[in-house]
Amino acid sequence: MNEAARKLAAIAPAEQHYREAPNNIEAEQALLGAILVNNDAYYRVSDFLKPIHLYEPLHRKIFEVAGDIIRMGKTANPVTIKSFVPAEEKVGDMTVAQYLARLAVEAVSIINAEDYGRAIYDLALRRALITIGEDMVNIAYDAPLDMPPQTQIEDTERRLFELAENGRYDGGFQAFNDAVALAIDMAAVAKERDGGLSGISTGIHSLDSKMGGLQRSDLIILAGRPGMGKTSLATNIAYNIAASFEGEVQPDGSTKAKNGGVVGFYSLEMSSEQLATRIISEQTEVSSSKIRRGDINDADFEKLVACSMMMQKVPLFIDQTGGISIAQLAARARRLKRQRGLDVLVVDYIQLMTGSKKSGENRVQEITEITTGLKALGKELNVPIIALSQLSRAVESRDDKRPQLSDLRESGSIEQDADVVLFVFREEYYVKNQEPRDPADPKYAEWEALFDRVKGTADVIIAKQRHGPTGTVKLAFQSEFTRFADLADSSFLQYEEH
Repeated sequence: MNEAARKLAAIAPAEQHYREAPNNIEAEQALLGAILVNNDAYYRVSDFLKPIHLYEPLHRKIFEVAGDIIRMGKTANPVTIKSFVPAEEKVGDMTVAQYLARLAVEAVSIINAEDYGRAIYDLALRRALITIGEDMVNIAYDAPLDMPPQTQIEDTERRLFELAENGRYDGGFQAFNDAVALAIDMAAVAKERDGGLSGISTGIHSLDSKMGGLQRSDLIILAGRPGMGKTSLATNIAYNIAASFEGEVQPDGSTKAKNGGVVGFYSLEMSSEQLATRIISEQTEVSSSKIRRGDINDADFEKLVACSMMMQKVPLFIDQTGGISIAQLAARARRLKRQRGLDVLVVDYIQLMTGSKKSGENRVQEITEITTGLKALGKELNVPIIALSQLSRAVESRDDKRPQLSDLRESGSIEQDADVVLFVFREEYYVKNQEPRDPADPKYAEWEALFDRVKGTADVIIAKQRHGPTGTVKLAFQSEFTRFADLADSSFLQYEEH
């Protein structure tokens, strides 16, 4: 025997068998037999086990047909099922009809049904992991130009996340009765939640009353010209949600938000320290400019220390990476949800993000890719995403400075992909710049009356809302504390319009 033959014999002995994908046909047979004997066994596994999780195609068909019959309120047994499966097809030396009867005869106790279901489900996850691993290895060997290593890592992480969350990484249609059940569950949660909202409360009651809170999977665009306070409003909302977080332990050991939520904040413009300074200023009513200059007395410093200690427990996580791509943002959001949980995502702001190289130099295509990616991410993670956006300079050239949907900068896809579009508009900002230089000017008194009327107020214009009305919500705004609040709040009664 030559050297090559000897090496081949060493690594591939004649007795070696190929490896089969993980499966347990006996467990599938036992589970199906239990269901055929007592249909209650189906309800013990139907919440987590789907037909796709069974390895044998015939078993998938039997499980699917049995489920359909049981949900119709009828009895699933070998007689009722055989009409819906190829009864004359051979299973070894038996027909399918005979096979169904054998499953029922050899059925195990219903007590074991859930254990068998869990074993089948775990094997399905292992097969899915093998598929992901094989794809990862094959793509890495092929080294396609359109999938560099970083992109492959992000794609693999996405598939692993979806597998961890759902037990499957493929899409598919959802039955309408499942969607109806989810809608009823949402209504029940809203009934129990503080404020009776179907979504997550922003902490600003007048805004919640118009929007019903932040709805899961919604893309909420918060836009405005520089100086209008869009980052301040987003920061206020993010902190309000995180500070009111109240978790509820689920039967599987995970924690679900009963009120408030865990917030991820992508700050592409400001550092985490600047963002924290804004929040501290808002909570302590110590001017942020004083905090930055160190122009604070002992009493103010004690307030800052007390506030910082309280804020350490708040589930607000900040990512300050500049120029982040939509793929990187999605990968990090998935990681945060897996490790800490995630209920709301804030992106400040869209125009500072980058798309893939596929969009080339076309900025409109790049923004389209970003907004489409954010909308898809919101649905995937089942969280509302608040994405800030700049407005075009066309606003400044008009007499009426109130923004419109057509002012959204660089792409119509922002308006198209958004479920909600909010504009922040502070008339005080523009009126202040129109102050007559001479106090003796007859127009000065007119300007002063107008300024007093708009001072300390801001309008949040709901320009688009898929699930509710449009309109304007008037809020109070304290610029020194970068804080928005309801006008009815006792701190802002002096700003209420009469």
